[in-house]
Amino acid sequence: MAITFESPLTAVLGAAKPAQRKKFEDGLGLRTVGDLLHHFPRRYLETGSLTRVSDLRIGQLLCVVGEIAHSETIGYTDRRSGRYAYRVEAILRTAGPSLKMTFFAKGQRMADWHANRVAVGNRGVFLGKAGRFRDQWQLTNPQLSIFGMADGDEDSAVQEVLEFGALYPIYPLTKGLQTWDVARAVKVARDLVDDVPEILPAPVRDHYDVAGIADAYAWVHRPEDREQVERAHHRFRFEEALVTQLVLGRRRRAIRSQGATVRDGGDGAVLGAFDERLPFELTAGQAAVGKEIDHDLAQPHPMNRLLQGEVGSGKTLVALRAMLRVVDSGGQTALLAPTEVLAQQHYRSIVAMLGELADGGTIFGSGTGTRVELLTGSMTKTQRTGPLSRIASGEAGIVIGTHALLQDNVFFADLGLVVVDEQHRFGVEQRAALTDKAAAPPHLLVMTATPIPRTVAMTVFGDLETSTLTELPAGRAPIQTNVVPLAEQPAWLGRVWERVREEVAKGHQVYVVCPRISGDETEAGQVEVVDLPDEDTGEEQRPKPPAAAVEEVVERLSSGALEGLRIGLLHGRLPADEKDATMRAFAAGDIDVLVSTTVIEVGVDVANATGMVILDADRFGVSQLHQLRGRVGRGGLPGLCLLVTHAEAESPARERIEAVAATTDGFALSRVDLEMRREGDVLGASQAGRRSSLVNLRVLRDEDTILAAREAAEALLDVDTDLSQAPGLADAVRDLELSQQADFVDKS
Repeated sequence: MAITFESPLTAVLGAAKPAQRKKFEDGLGLRTVGDLLHHFPRRYLETGSLTRVSDLRIGQLLCVVGEIAHSETIGYTDRRSGRYAYRVEAILRTAGPSLKMTFFAKGQRMADWHANRVAVGNRGVFLGKAGRFRDQWQLTNPQLSIFGMADGDEDSAVQEVLEFGALYPIYPLTKGLQTWDVARAVKVARDLVDDVPEILPAPVRDHYDVAGIADAYAWVHRPEDREQVERAHHRFRFEEALVTQLVLGRRRRAIRSQGATVRDGGDGAVLGAFDERLPFELTAGQAAVGKEIDHDLAQPHPMNRLLQGEVGSGKTLVALRAMLRVVDSGGQTALLAPTEVLAQQHYRSIVAMLGELADGGTIFGSGTGTRVELLTGSMTKTQRTGPLSRIASGEAGIVIGTHALLQDNVFFADLGLVVVDEQHRFGVEQRAALTDKAAAPPHLLVMTATPIPRTVAMTVFGDLETSTLTELPAGRAPIQTNVVPLAEQPAWLGRVWERVREEVAKGHQVYVVCPRISGDETEAGQVEVVDLPDEDTGEEQRPKPPAAAVEEVVERLSSGALEGLRIGLLHGRLPADEKDATMRAFAAGDIDVLVSTTVIEVGVDVANATGMVILDADRFGVSQLHQLRGRVGRGGLPGLCLLVTHAEAESPARERIEAVAATTDGFALSRVDLEMRREGDVLGASQAGRRSSLVNLRVLRDEDTILAAREAAEALLDVDTDLSQAPGLADAVRDLELSQQADFVDKS
């Protein structure tokens, strides 16, 4: 039977032991021959350096032939677990300096297995990074293929590496597999598979100078030079970008084909009255984005727009003006917020901005205006009765709420616009549950204060038009941000609390942000950033002190450094009425210092708050730190943000924090964030517990490729929306549309 890409992996593993097959299938997630051939090397080793180790550099990747000159097993007590463990230390004699290798084992059996592999006299091919510790060269994280005693036959193992030519592929691995195990399996697969399916039409390949699929697989697994590697990667990145852009392009066309009620603003009475009330001029950016939204609302197909902007750039004002335009058109609007704190903040700020216009339809109104309703999960059945009735009757023109808006007992008379705030916190199913409440497809405006690089927006939010607010309104003061490095300067923590007292003495207020509520309990929905151990040096990281917790910090500060100040406490586990009362007290100036989790990350607007202390700042991501910092300096007073950390100098965590301190440009930080973190996190795929569906693409590195693929996708769809002339490509697009991977696209 012919071997194809759909054949099971066992077709090429042959006589491999069941345990090894399990490592391929379960450890690497490879089920078919196609999966195996799409498991690309993560780097390549120049085989010319196979035994030349005379000029070692720290961090240099080595592949050397050597002999074990010394080996011993050492027992010790692990200081973290308190358990007895073992390490096997061996000295590898090479053509250059000798290299020390260390293997750790929890039990005697594993220690004996390591010791047997590196017994004195054994020879083999050894792969790892050069390191230096206590004046001794080391081979860190070593992989090895032992081929016998000193008088054994080593030719086959050495030849296996050398026969690849100038570049030897180093594959992503799982425990129990070596890179040569994968290389052997790939070689067998390439020998047995004759028909490599090509999905890119020849005119597209020719126009964009993209390699054919057979050449690309040959070049990625067994290249003759670096140029072939680059050509192969370009092919696979372009293919992935094209399939993604075709999915997004088809979705854009599908949205435009839906009918929607035109919301042209009618006589503009409410919006006009609101604009007259504004005590300031709209920024040029707000006015421009407002015109874009007005144009979209006046179309007979649904608006599908992403509004992004810096913290404090005035997105809520832009959204409110769009909502009033829909109200003037006879429709209703709904604003969906991810937390009760944010929903309540939106409700208070919108009612305050509308003034008497928020009393439309009541004896307190001016005759012009609309009702604003709040609906949250903590409201009792009795408290909900009135709002639900006014929403169903159409009396309420603006409805603000949390997930409570999605419940089956919420009915709208004529839902014309859905505004989703901090949209990355909602999945497509939740958004659809709200838009489905409309008789006709409603217009959609999704907002985010997390700036998104252009190519990220184009890749992930490609089915939305994008508007960006870059200006900050008048009255926003600069924020000074400083890192407080307790690893080097532990005494500086005392100065932090002195600065807090100084701000309070001036009549101002301060936030203190902690990563945890109490003990090991984090805020719901909060993702703690954890740095991996240093794989390059193999050295253990210094244990971190316990993370700061709100309840413990309040107790410590109240009886210590901030004794005598009015200290409040806020986190997501508190009852809704208590959270609301605390925020009202802080906004009223009745609390000097608010110790909180990240529930104050978005939407909280207290003009008198000028200071923020973020404890254990290394446990937060770049965007989250930037969002938190945006809570201060909102009332025209200069802001101060102190990032307190135990992270060591030059560690990845410290680099994150110093990047935040170096700039208040959210768009610059978003690129830093994307470069430092897994793209899956930034793109939102991790919300569904899956990795990013971007396998080969990196949206910053591959900007030009994504642009070219978008152009190619539009050209293909203009001629043939169903892609009937490119059946292979149509199948790939359909697979992405139907697969779970499409969820990350849908999160737009």
